[in-house]
Amino acid sequence: MVDKEIVFYDTQKHNLPHIHVEYTEHTAVIGIEEGELLEGSLPSKKMKLVQAWLEIHREEVMADWSLAVRGLPIEKIDPLR
Repeated sequence: MVDKEIVFYDTQKHNLPHIHVEYTEHTAVIGIEEGELLEGSLPSKKMKLVQAWLEIHREEVMADWSLAVRGLPIEKIDPLR
């Protein structure tokens, strides 16, 4: 038997750093770095609010992403006011 190194390349956008957003009956997955919609849907006005929040808190959200993927507790981030 020959040992082979198996490498899996992840090409799905969902596995990029992202957040999950819920608003009424809508759910969405939004990329942290660009604020793009990866899956689902949000009303246009709510999507703009999420993108504005991400713009303000991108560094904090990326720090939380880093914690989350390692299975560590995340820090609370202030909502958009």
